[in-house]
Amino acid sequence: MMMQYRKCKKGNDLSVLGYGCMRFSRQGLGIDLDKAQAELMAAIDGGVNYLDTAYIYPGSEAAVGEILRRTKCRDKVFLATKLPHYMIKSMEGIEKTFQEQLRRLQTDHIDYYLMHMLTDVATWEKLKKRGIEKWIAEKLSRGQIRNIGFSYHGNSEMFKQLVDAYHWDFCQIQYNYMDETSQAGVSGLKYASAKGLAVIIMEPLRGGHLVDLLPKSAKELFRNDPEKRTPAALAFKWLYDQPEVTCVLSGMNSLNMVRQNLKTASESPPGCMTESDRRLLAQVKEEIKKNIKVGCTGCGYCMPCPQGVDIPGAFRCYNALYAENKKAGRADYQRCTVFRQTPSSASQCIQCGKCESHCPQHIKIRQELQKAAGELETFSYKLLKWAVRFLKLY
Repeated sequence: MMMQYRKCKKGNDLSVLGYGCMRFSRQGLGIDLDKAQAELMAAIDGGVNYLDTAYIYPGSEAAVGEILRRTKCRDKVFLATKLPHYMIKSMEGIEKTFQEQLRRLQTDHIDYYLMHMLTDVATWEKLKKRGIEKWIAEKLSRGQIRNIGFSYHGNSEMFKQLVDAYHWDFCQIQYNYMDETSQAGVSGLKYASAKGLAVIIMEPLRGGHLVDLLPKSAKELFRNDPEKRTPAALAFKWLYDQPEVTCVLSGMNSLNMVRQNLKTASESPPGCMTESDRRLLAQVKEEIKKNIKVGCTGCGYCMPCPQGVDIPGAFRCYNALYAENKKAGRADYQRCTVFRQTPSSASQCIQCGKCESHCPQHIKIRQELQKAAGELETFSYKLLKWAVRFLKLY
């Protein structure tokens, strides 16, 4: 097997398969370091050179730093981690957090540093007023940060505005065959790539929901497949087929998973999808869609909402309650609506009806938003929203 690589803005060649370090196996209250090391080293030996972690992933940064120290592999990989700007109130706090990350990772520089969950331009403008641009410039000039980017949950139009808001080197988006027209979507992917940004993909399997939690009818399609394709391999192949995709993250927590993903990455260059692959994927998507509540395609013609509601985002999460599970849909809804300078909850709808006159699917948007709010905006959601506004965690 030969790992494939794709070139980034500053000349780095990143492996098309990246290691997402959020889902290391746990032992007791901490990470099973020996198991994580075996899996991570199997990936690195197979050519993976991009490791993604974050400040808020419990124990992850420290585990990655210790594994790289033990194995003396720091120079073989590009380290990516994220600034939890929503938890920090000052530039002094940002600097303190960054230095803590360097200590955890046992390194003197971060290769790929992200503004974590940067969900709207207003939040970026707030960071700019604090002096984030000067801080980034200083870190880049000193080599303590080598590439600067952001991770994103939200709709495609806001994503494009964020791409244009700063001279980023890369970005990280949720993207998979069920999110082709939602989140940043294919239009956002192509937009960022055309602007010269490397695009890192997270949630290629929607946290495993495109594998273990597929509808029974979709699983049956794979069981009866004469070509013996697997749900994970086909989902990854769909991503690798697109030349705009730089690197696809996978939260691998077994050696078998590492080996399977390495095999798929080695066999899937741009343009790898066959007509047979596309037919099977189309059938799988149809089975998934049978469980959705609202036939929203995520086209965005209903936007912008005068009250700031993220209409396509609300419907995507509402559908996820039934196509995947309630926990996944509600968690996604929290990320996309609460942690923003300007909230975008479905309950903000005032029934003006402007959106419905533009919907090519003729969806009764006002009625469906009420239903979505009723199921997505639970007591815990409202409590979190209040806490975020009160503590200004955005």
